[in-house]
Amino acid sequence: MALLSMENVSFSYDQKIEAVKNVSLSVEEGEYVAIIGHNGSGKSTLAKLFNGLCRPDEGTVTVDGFSGENKKSLFEMRKRVGVVFQNPDNQLVASIVEDDVAFGPENLGIKREEIGERIDFALSSVGMLEFKKSSPTRLSGGQKQRIAIAGVLAVKPKVLVLDESTAMLDPKGRKEVLSVVEKLNSEQNVTVINITHYMDEVVRADKVYVINDGEIVLSGTPKEIFAKKEQLNAFGLELPLASIVAQKLKEAGVKLSDGILTEQELAEELCALKHKI
Repeated sequence: MALLSMENVSFSYDQKIEAVKNVSLSVEEGEYVAIIGHNGSGKSTLAKLFNGLCRPDEGTVTVDGFSGENKKSLFEMRKRVGVVFQNPDNQLVASIVEDDVAFGPENLGIKREEIGERIDFALSSVGMLEFKKSSPTRLSGGQKQRIAIAGVLAVKPKVLVLDESTAMLDPKGRKEVLSVVEKLNSEQNVTVINITHYMDEVVRADKVYVINDGEIVLSGTPKEIFAKKEQLNAFGLELPLASIVAQKLKEAGVKLSDGILTEQELAEELCALKHKI
């Protein structure tokens, strides 16, 4: 059974704007899933549906066997799915880093001794333990977002949802956050759902869902998804930068393989060609 699933889920705001239409998807434990779509496609609504911030008008959202049909089940869903939103400044609630990370466990009624252990665990996981006594206001955007992730990790969720969590960061901050997330996924088996408009973040995923006007229109591995350039363009999406560069080089006569997605893959092929000359 999937750790998180949606079955025929629809949701409308104020009974007028149908943001999600008959969506079905599944996420297995330990997977790294990417969800992409143009602005207004319904990505952020999915994030809120995953942990019960929004309740479906139709269909079922199930997390680890809980479907949110009553308050107890909804509470269990929210313990298991942590969401990190776009603006880190909107997620920090305390004037000291350790107090901010403690906020979630305190609201769950965790014992004080265990909260201390969770603070250290969460901050160590995101490489921010040395900033435990610091003020979040003195940190960079990337560091703040890592603290926001630590606040979610302190609750010990099974699923970490990133809702455009790198959108407001500079390249260095993005790299910091993505490195932390990938480490959590690979070393701690945290299930990750990365909702993003950065195509280079998508190539890391095990599975990709493309949402357009509230509907899932494509799903598959990154290679399968990015092989459908025309369809992606129709949905307002582009290929990763490395794929675009590779395509231009091929058009100029450079003999490269199909399906190049990353800078590393492109560099390796170009180096191999150089050695053949």
